[in-house]
Amino acid sequence: MESSSAASDYPGAAWVNTGMLLGRFDGQSRVLLRALMSGASGANTALTVFRRQQRANPETSLAHFIQTLCSEEVASPEADALTLSVKPLVCLFPPLFKQNLLTFLYLVYSAVPVPTVILLLKCLSQDSKPTPWVRTLNRLLERKLEMNHKDPLYSERCGQKLKKLLERLGGFCETGGWADCFNSQTEEYETHAGPDLSEPETQRKRRASFDHVDADSKETVQESKRMKMDMHIDAEEEKARMDTQGGTESAAKTLADGLSEHIRGSVLHMKELLESQAEWDQSSTDVFKVLNECDPSQVEMLCEMLNFPNLPEHTLPKLCNGILSLSPDLSYGAAASLIRSILLEKVLTLSEPASRCLATSVTSLCSRYARPMCHAVIEPVLEDRNIGPPQTELLNRLIESCLDFHYRLLVLQKTFRIPWSEAVLSVIHSLLDSKLVLNEEVFTHFTEQLLSQGPRFTKSVKFAKMMLTVLTKYSSHVTAAQKRSLTSCLNLNETFLKKSLQAALKRIPDT
Repeated sequence: MESSSAASDYPGAAWVNTGMLLGRFDGQSRVLLRALMSGASGANTALTVFRRQQRANPETSLAHFIQTLCSEEVASPEADALTLSVKPLVCLFPPLFKQNLLTFLYLVYSAVPVPTVILLLKCLSQDSKPTPWVRTLNRLLERKLEMNHKDPLYSERCGQKLKKLLERLGGFCETGGWADCFNSQTEEYETHAGPDLSEPETQRKRRASFDHVDADSKETVQESKRMKMDMHIDAEEEKARMDTQGGTESAAKTLADGLSEHIRGSVLHMKELLESQAEWDQSSTDVFKVLNECDPSQVEMLCEMLNFPNLPEHTLPKLCNGILSLSPDLSYGAAASLIRSILLEKVLTLSEPASRCLATSVTSLCSRYARPMCHAVIEPVLEDRNIGPPQTELLNRLIESCLDFHYRLLVLQKTFRIPWSEAVLSVIHSLLDSKLVLNEEVFTHFTEQLLSQGPRFTKSVKFAKMMLTVLTKYSSHVTAAQKRSLTSCLNLNETFLKKSLQAALKRIPDT
């Protein structure tokens, strides 16, 4: 499907900067979100991403992603409004995102629970100024759910145009049928177009294809619609294969307009280097100096143009060496953008232990840029609901070899704000084993989490071992009130370590 009207076509609508909304999503959802925002081919790019996530974890679901889109968010006031309003998060995204989202859901319809789709459609109905494409795709999904067969897909005016088009087709299967028809239409529009028809011809044709027809031609239109959708689905496999490369090249051309000629030249040189099999010399690494001339937003453009998330892993060591050769170091914002683009998706989609190239790249960048690594990779991975052993193994390696006390403490405090899982417990245990020094305030917060989340892990040996570490290494931090609360928590434990835990707690003085 083609792009919908730009935001400028709807002056009364105000959308939040989408970069501010990414923080509402977990790591895997954020990757999918970026795909849906990648341009006119966003739906198929998202399909490619979703299939990759399913291969990595067959239990991957879109339910949490859609529920987050349906959560309420404070919206900026529109031009004619005086007060703030609360809207579903999905309504704050630009029209093209909504169009890509609905197209994507149509393609993966069988993988999404019906109540979840219904919830999303209800949220989209609160959009005050939907574009014609969004409105039509919304109704198309409603018909698939057998919710609404009353509202037309086509307006009467466009239905009349489509009816004339269908009457003209005649032998559309014969050579020249479609081409002759559209050529004659183009000549007619050029002849009769007035000053109010300044809209590009291609956009008028696209909009005309989604309007309502009279009752006597409804069956013909439905057949035409089904035929087009079948053609779209038949081509989807090939387009999904090509979208990552083709969509990125198209987006890169647009993004390049926001960069200076010097930066664009360096980007082209980088692309040649990354595609080359030859060894890099000093002049090769010198090209990365342009990164110190870019602000964080330009670095993001550069990452999009070079398609860093999809780089083969064997190219990562050379790329990271080029980044590490920079002097002075990159700013926090630029480093975070680079690290997020290069590493995050690769780490999130791990289904087996990280390759040597990926592990080396992660540890080398973390050693130099620990704070950006914490915020751009470690935190999103901890937040991700599908975090598993491959991710925790990599995070534990960073904890043991790269992160100093300050950043290990930062990671621990991050776990206070997320639901714990067996994988997260492994990371916390690794942090505690690293002789982490906790002040009274941090230990109090940690104890609160032990008490609030502990009842879910009564049969978890991993949780019991972590508790044993706390009671032995941090016994001097435990107050009398905390000891009483921990006693109640330990009484629920059902593992073979229960007696050891109770003995360790008993040894802690009451004062």
